[in-house]
Amino acid sequence: MNNKKWKGVFLANPDGFRIRYVFAKGRREQFEEILDMPPQLICQENLEENKDFLRDVQVIIGTWEIPILTSEEIRNYFPNLKLLLYVAGSVQRFARPYLENGVRVASAWGAMSIPVAEFTVGEIIHANKGFYRSLGLYKELSWHDAHWKILQEYPGTYHTKVGILGAGMIGSLVIRMLRQYETEIMVFDPFLSPERAKDLGIERTYSLEEIFSQCQTISNHIANNPQTVGMLNYSLFSLMKDNAAFINTGRGAQVNEDDLIRALTEKPGRCAILDVTWPEPVREDLMGLPNVFCTPHIAGFASDEVLRMPDTILEVLREYLKSGVLCYEVTQEMLATMA
Repeated sequence: MNNKKWKGVFLANPDGFRIRYVFAKGRREQFEEILDMPPQLICQENLEENKDFLRDVQVIIGTWEIPILTSEEIRNYFPNLKLLLYVAGSVQRFARPYLENGVRVASAWGAMSIPVAEFTVGEIIHANKGFYRSLGLYKELSWHDAHWKILQEYPGTYHTKVGILGAGMIGSLVIRMLRQYETEIMVFDPFLSPERAKDLGIERTYSLEEIFSQCQTISNHIANNPQTVGMLNYSLFSLMKDNAAFINTGRGAQVNEDDLIRALTEKPGRCAILDVTWPEPVREDLMGLPNVFCTPHIAGFASDEVLRMPDTILEVLREYLKSGVLCYEVTQEMLATMA
């Protein structure tokens, strides 16, 4: 590639909070060493006043809450744009206009999958041992009664059936991590190729009905797109065992929350462990159920874990400028199956 520095910008909201948070501890400065970047952040409000500089920009760097630009805005303000590097996970919200204009897109989805998978596996292990149910029972019953009730009703993880919905980057990593616990893993993913299934050690995929009726714990990692909205409904939740758990660290839109509430109310021994809901924040009637356990969308990153994302994208940028190879690239076709 050309030794002359490429021009780049940080595209962000005017307050710049997400840039300060994600690109902390010298990460912003490292990007500025590689690219010729202006000191100010670029946002929709200052596109016009920076139009002369933006005309030659080849790389946009963004993270959570990146402004959504139209195809017309991209063509008008960024006619020489080659690359959009998203220092976060899913690009579903904003990527299509860039791809339609021939801009290559890469994301830190590989890096972001690690803490989400770790978080999810921890929740699965806890759910299989009755941890969430025991929180309430220990307050209601004696130590002895709560202790023995949980031991009798929950199997633990050894040889226990766990359902994984979606075998994308995060789902696949959860599957690999669960192997060390000798679980019986049942996977739903109509897009899983035979080659990837073999690599994951999956003999076959299962229907949603099989998974919801047979598994002790079900974890959602289904792609977030219009076709999957509300697909997890009462016909599935009603199949859950009386003491089964549903975990969602993926996206909330796949869940019909009225149906989930109904199924959890009918069988109070079931539980839902939700790091994501739709909308966010979680609605009060769902949060208020004693068998619902919510966290405020924290699976992705905690504190310094966030730095894994810019570190990953820095390496992606260096490799691209050196060889033209774009790691963690997202294509138009991939958006159909990605979260």
